[in-house]
Amino acid sequence: MLKQWFKSGSPWIWMTGGAVSISLISVLGLLAMIAWKGLSFFWPSQVVQLELQGSVAQQTVIGEIYDREMVPKSRLEATGVDLSGYDKEQLERYLIKTGNREYVDLDFRWVLETDIKSNTMPATLAVFERSKNGNFYGYVEQVIKDGQVITDNKTEVLEELVERAVELNEQALDLQNGDIGHINYQLERLRLQEKSYLLDDALTDERVAELAQQRADLRAEYGVLEKQLFALRKQAKRDQVTVKDMRGEIVTLPLYQVLDFWFPNDMSFVAKLGHYFVQLGKFVSDDPREANTEGGVFPAIFGTVFMVMLMAVIVTPFGVVAAIYLHEYAAKNAVTKMIRIAVINLAGVPSIVYGVFGLGFFVYVLGGSLDQLFYPEAAPSPVFGTPGVLWSALTLAILTLPVVIVSTEEGLSRIPSTVRHGSLALGATQAETLWRIIVPMASPAIMTGLILAVARAAGEVAPLMLVGVVKMAPTLPLDGNFPYFHLDRKFMHLGFHIYDVGFQSPNVEAARPLVYATAFLLVSVIITLNITAIGIRNHLREKFRSLDQ
Repeated sequence: MLKQWFKSGSPWIWMTGGAVSISLISVLGLLAMIAWKGLSFFWPSQVVQLELQGSVAQQTVIGEIYDREMVPKSRLEATGVDLSGYDKEQLERYLIKTGNREYVDLDFRWVLETDIKSNTMPATLAVFERSKNGNFYGYVEQVIKDGQVITDNKTEVLEELVERAVELNEQALDLQNGDIGHINYQLERLRLQEKSYLLDDALTDERVAELAQQRADLRAEYGVLEKQLFALRKQAKRDQVTVKDMRGEIVTLPLYQVLDFWFPNDMSFVAKLGHYFVQLGKFVSDDPREANTEGGVFPAIFGTVFMVMLMAVIVTPFGVVAAIYLHEYAAKNAVTKMIRIAVINLAGVPSIVYGVFGLGFFVYVLGGSLDQLFYPEAAPSPVFGTPGVLWSALTLAILTLPVVIVSTEEGLSRIPSTVRHGSLALGATQAETLWRIIVPMASPAIMTGLILAVARAAGEVAPLMLVGVVKMAPTLPLDGNFPYFHLDRKFMHLGFHIYDVGFQSPNVEAARPLVYATAFLLVSVIITLNITAIGIRNHLREKFRSLDQ
């Protein structure tokens, strides 16, 4: 009976189903772990006040309990800690995030449970999120509005003043990056235009006067905007708040550096939930700060999606045309066979090799040639002869090209030859047959190749480190300055952001949750792109199902 059951093939079906289930559970478990460790970071944690005893230098510590672990007593005694009066074999210690970086040596410190005399969570403890030097923890003492000390409704007034300062800072930043940035861009274009006329011996007196007038008009407009910028910054610096920190000192915090504040020990669940989504929204929409260990990742999200979409636009036509030629036009001989083998082997080349090729050919050869031909006035500063988003997209297009070719060829091979013969018999040319019959029927396979290409390209980091990605990009590849799409600019990428924050950060403990959060965000971006492509593929499959029948 058992032998007959094995011969029926049922065990192999169960084994295959079990393997698929285990793989699915493993993937979901990994995603759940990344999501929990990353997204829980934005939940407002309780702030504790620890009173320490013994030989500890700082007798009062205020901060968040960031982590905890059990440490063997023998290990602690080996480091010189006196634990002769304790019978436990393992003692618990806490990692406290104290913040206040400018007043303490480290904003993270370990505290052993034996050093804690008391542990309280006062409701009046405040957390200040700042644009520099991280969070600040302490008790609000005074709110100073335009030089006047506010005594009534301090919290409500402080909330209004923080919102005012944030709004003024945003207006100043928009003015600096928008109108002032546009004027700087126009001044640089005028400088390059004048240099171009000079190189071509076309710099006449009329053109000199015209350029001078344009430059004078731009500088006059720049002066007006600069005064507005300084006025906004001066208004933002008007108010302050004094806070008593864990040293017992009174510290004055200028509100133009404060982004938000809250009292975590006095917040209800609903208030914490609202605060959580606000912080999550800031992470997605804000720019990074403090060496990428704080703030948001919007430039990295934009750079990743922009580069992947540009890569898809480049790789799809090349891959489809190559597959059509190999399958529909090329003769079945040894040369075609060698080309197919070479295409398949290209899929196994390490990605860093593509990066070296992209740096050598695209950046130095092709980009350098473009600079010599079209941008001689920019010399010695390179325009396209330096890593940028265009070269990154082209490098990843070559990296993913074999996937698109193989997938498209598989789709073409599944179309019966009778379809081609019937179309030709009805008077259609081969080109018309391909464009109206064969390519639409193979479009689901083309989308499958594009899905695989997007999934791989979005997660690649090694080649991008050579051909365009940077730790911090000053501007996005897309802005309001002509020609709007600046493909020569460097960009940020979620994958490289994970590497930079996780391995190059000066503050490892502060960066760890952001590594998980950014990793989960990268997976979410890839899933979103793939779901979009899968939806398009399913739509095409339903649209051309009648042709397949």
